[in-house]
Amino acid sequence: MSAGIDKGLHVQYGCGICAPAGWLNFDASPRLRLERIPGLRGILRSTMGLLFPPNVRFGDIVRGLPVPDNSAYGVYCSHVLEHLARDDLAPALHNTLRILRPGGTFRLVVPDLRWRALRYVAAAASGDHFAADQFMSATSLGWGVRPKDLVSNARVYFGHNTHLWMYDFASLKSKLDAAGFVAIRRCELGDARDRMFDLVEDTSRFFDDGERELAIEAAAPLETRGGPAAERGA
Repeated sequence: MSAGIDKGLHVQYGCGICAPAGWLNFDASPRLRLERIPGLRGILRSTMGLLFPPNVRFGDIVRGLPVPDNSAYGVYCSHVLEHLARDDLAPALHNTLRILRPGGTFRLVVPDLRWRALRYVAAAASGDHFAADQFMSATSLGWGVRPKDLVSNARVYFGHNTHLWMYDFASLKSKLDAAGFVAIRRCELGDARDRMFDLVEDTSRFFDDGERELAIEAAAPLETRGGPAAERGA
């Protein structure tokens, strides 16, 4: 089958401000919730300005998105899953699979732990006393400075900037497999058969400091052990 655009439902979660038309875009940012409060929206517009495009909806993949089962041809998330606690990954993947049609495509990008770890080991072996600091900074793990006031604590709690867990291909593939995905592979920018993904994928998300990030494509099975995928339970 040749590549092309499938104009059925496509869902992106953790979209931030990248919310192209043709996609159903969700984000779980507390800032988005504030911007959607009518009275507060006007205040934010006149003071800080509005961050999120009007077509972004609030939605948390861990709790489940307001999308019908077996309805999406494609689902995408970029630099989202590393911001979840490890125990939250399984429900997030379950909820992703739930909304995909049989044979639907899930593409994701997360920071690649492997090359960062290899770079750290090489730097540490060379005697570089900055190696540990550089690794912690590159992985966004831990705090360089402890928040000392209400505002900085709020930024830490609500900002979702710190990485809570990180993955290499083997570890994330095993989680996708356990969730029920099939045809799991490392993918590259622009190699999706469904060209709708061209609207959400960006070079800056697939590469960092000259290295490839961990990009994976997986599919919802055409059938499950219990019968056709359309009969999956919620």
